[in-house]
Amino acid sequence: MISQKAKYALRALVSLARAGRGESRMIGEISREQAIPKKFLEQILLELKRAGFVASRRGRMGGYILLKAPEEIMYGEVLRLIDGPIAPLPCLSKIAYRRCDDCQDEAACEIRHVFERVTLATRAVLDQTSLAASLKLDDLPV
Repeated sequence: MISQKAKYALRALVSLARAGRGESRMIGEISREQAIPKKFLEQILLELKRAGFVASRRGRMGGYILLKAPEEIMYGEVLRLIDGPIAPLPCLSKIAYRRCDDCQDEAACEIRHVFERVTLATRAVLDQTSLAASLKLDDLPV
């Protein structure tokens, strides 16, 4: 399962994507619209800012804005930033590979083979689904 923090990060990014290109949104607006605790949202937006997904603006027209087009922000990259590896087993991770402590032979591991298929399918969906695509629910493959 993804963490609540990851869900909030994705919801905040979707809110910014809905705002339109070049339009900023205040933390309070996003917090109310997406039912995200404001203090938690501040921390999440700072993390997204450090990673280059969003920027903040000061002043009357201030708030947060997407730095990339919604078509360029993939669910997988956001999940990896917030939650870390997506793989269910350490031996399947792209960013934190580690051989399983009890594994004698990865190539012959039945459990690894099954979860590798799950992992590849999950990655395919997450790494090919952008914020923009998620705004068009009817177009998402099931």
